[in-house]
Amino acid sequence: MVAVVVTGIGLVSALGKNLEDNWQQLISGHSGIKWHQPFAELEPLPLGMIEKQPAQMKVLTGLVVSSALKDAGLLPPLPDCGVVIGSSRSHQGLWEQMAWQWQKKVKEVGKDKFICPSPSSPLENWLETLPHMNAIAAARQIGACGSVSAPMAACATGIWAIAQAAHLIQTGQCQRVIAGAVEAPITPLTITGFQQMGAMAKTGAYPFDIRREGLVLGEGGAVFVLESAQLAQQRQARVYGQILGCGLTADAYHANVPEPEGKSAIAAVKQCLDRSHLSAKDIDYIHAHGTATLLNDRIESLVVQRLFAQDVALSSTKGATGHTLGASGALGVAFALMALRDQTLPPCVGLNNPEFDLNFVKQAHQSQIQHVLCFGFGFGGQNAVIALGQHL
Repeated sequence: MVAVVVTGIGLVSALGKNLEDNWQQLISGHSGIKWHQPFAELEPLPLGMIEKQPAQMKVLTGLVVSSALKDAGLLPPLPDCGVVIGSSRSHQGLWEQMAWQWQKKVKEVGKDKFICPSPSSPLENWLETLPHMNAIAAARQIGACGSVSAPMAACATGIWAIAQAAHLIQTGQCQRVIAGAVEAPITPLTITGFQQMGAMAKTGAYPFDIRREGLVLGEGGAVFVLESAQLAQQRQARVYGQILGCGLTADAYHANVPEPEGKSAIAAVKQCLDRSHLSAKDIDYIHAHGTATLLNDRIESLVVQRLFAQDVALSSTKGATGHTLGASGALGVAFALMALRDQTLPPCVGLNNPEFDLNFVKQAHQSQIQHVLCFGFGFGGQNAVIALGQHL
């Protein structure tokens, strides 16, 4: 089997605009979640925003892609490179703006009259906002003429994207792939939708805590340069870690409620361990999905308790970044790779009084880390698990 390694990381979130700032803020126990009112028609609420105004998908993607290439010591064009960059919402914010402006125009001229878009209308560029065009834009940015994919699998998207990219390399279709996920979810529809479900927190994000009340939306993304170990060695690239294996399953149970016994999530973990040639006792740290919703944290804790020893270290970073939805798994992989690099366990920011009897990391500390797992559990019962290890 071809070994797949990570040679570059681009990361942006409410914690910072580059990899090192994000990592230092996280291990210091800081949170990027603050009170914001991005839309006048909605009440203020806690959000993980990068700036005072909602981020634009195109800007975020351009930033993390260029950062990943710079970190890997690469310069475009990269014609033989593959691209797998996903998002659960893509350019939804722009679509909402278009719909709002169109509705306003209809009211001004009358609903029975035909309206021809002007050259300055956002509708003139609507093709650039289709769900797959974010990945296409990244391919144009780096001059990549290889395989391009734009996975969309709710909160499992980021890990799924990395799994797809690793498969392209393992099967010899590519030697190098830019992979990850980006999310700009601060939109009126996303906010009100989660509020209608009762899933939004009113004060903050507290993963696995007895006082947890729901998720806090966050924006950001993480993109990686994946290469065959042979290519990385040829160019003497620095290696963060190795992609050991992945597990992907579905609950086939409910649109937004996880299967109560965690059966398919457990199957995804077992798949991942088997494909990585690891056992549960080999895992030193788990980057949990940890959304701080009542159901997710309860069932995820059940999964960990049924598969792992009580002493395995566990944390979620969503109390620091907010829940970046489709990008959350990619952010988790970035933080897990940094944990491998620095041999430091990142804290579960926002956790004070755990509801579950697990070995939660409350403060960052040094530890011997060789193998880690990252979990991503999405709406619709989409389960993604990835194993990372030091490349020897």
